[in-house]
Amino acid sequence: MAPRVPPVEEDPMDIPRKDAGRKRLIRRIVYITIVVIAVPLITWALSRLKPAAPSVEMATLWPDTVKRGPLKVERRGLGTLAPEEILFIPATTDGRVEKRLVQQGDRVKPETVLFVLTNPELENQMVDAEYQAKTAEATYDDLKVQLQSKGLDQKAAAATVNSDYKQAQLKADRDRELAKEGLIPDLDEKLSTVKAEELSQRTKLEAQRLAIADEAVKAQLAAQRAKIDQLRAMFMLKKSQVEALKIRAGIDGIITELLVQVGQRVPAGTALAKATQPWRLKAELKIAETQAKDILLGQDAQIDTRNGFIPGKVIRIDPSVINGTRTVDVRLIGALPSGAVPDLSVDGTIEIENLKDVVYVGRPVFGQPNSTVTLFKVDPDGKGAERTTVKLGRTSVNTIEVLDGLKVGDRVILSDMQAWDGHNRIRLN
Repeated sequence: MAPRVPPVEEDPMDIPRKDAGRKRLIRRIVYITIVVIAVPLITWALSRLKPAAPSVEMATLWPDTVKRGPLKVERRGLGTLAPEEILFIPATTDGRVEKRLVQQGDRVKPETVLFVLTNPELENQMVDAEYQAKTAEATYDDLKVQLQSKGLDQKAAAATVNSDYKQAQLKADRDRELAKEGLIPDLDEKLSTVKAEELSQRTKLEAQRLAIADEAVKAQLAAQRAKIDQLRAMFMLKKSQVEALKIRAGIDGIITELLVQVGQRVPAGTALAKATQPWRLKAELKIAETQAKDILLGQDAQIDTRNGFIPGKVIRIDPSVINGTRTVDVRLIGALPSGAVPDLSVDGTIEIENLKDVVYVGRPVFGQPNSTVTLFKVDPDGKGAERTTVKLGRTSVNTIEVLDGLKVGDRVILSDMQAWDGHNRIRLN
């Protein structure tokens, strides 16, 4: 019988764990569940975080402090100086330019002759008109003598009739007395009376004839005088036209341009030259259309010539709009500073309104009148700035009225802050 071998005992470490795989699976599921839940939570938490405020150099910004006080509402525009009046010197009659006696830039007086024109036909017409006027005057003198002679003859005839009447009247009176005494027949007395009455009527007729003759003389002489006046006026017209062949400046000023050449034929009305008075200038300012609507005639203005300021008054507002601007003319008042010449570039400011007590601040880059904007208001410690909504009112050149959103003493940034539109705060370095 074979010997019995005792059984060998197994090591516990060598016994496979039946639940190890299950535990590992559970752990994996837990890890995956944690990841699935944690990732959205982390993402959501990160999205809730505010972005860090960007840093901005304070030296690169344009800050200003809100103030209270008077505010001048003004409009500003660039422009140039221009002559207040440009005179075009025309030819008043047809002619040919024979001489030119001035040059561009010459100083002239009203009687200074600029050009000499010639027109032989006009000169002949003047001579003919003069002779016609002299002939009419001679005719008038001759007619006057004839009418005076005729008038004397009529007066002599009237005097004769008057004399005959007086003699007949005396004879009638005498015969009347003699007839009463019976010294002459009644018939002779009646004949004398009839004769006297006849001569009385003739005397009256002669007096009327003399009066009519005087009126006729006056009428004939007046007609001849009217003809003389007509011919004399024609002569003076032709003479003035010949005299106008000498073209005079008619102004105390400077010749700025000569428009014709010697030998050129020019009709009446042709502009021969331009003249200006450089000491009488105006400023022609270009004002933005949106701002020009507030400008009125007579408003005060200040013109900066870069060599001094000149006060002025608005005298004209161009109704047309060119390239978004309207031209406003300002008459200059007072003496001009040295260097003030036509075409000089100037800067003009027109006063629209003078507000006595308002809250105002420097005008932001995008600050428009009666609008609402957002500005960065500087913190009291100056280390940061926060975006603030501000309501604006009336605007001037460099300042604007604050209606709401800021108080006196607040500091705001007026610079263009579009680069930080996505931020409500900035840090100031």
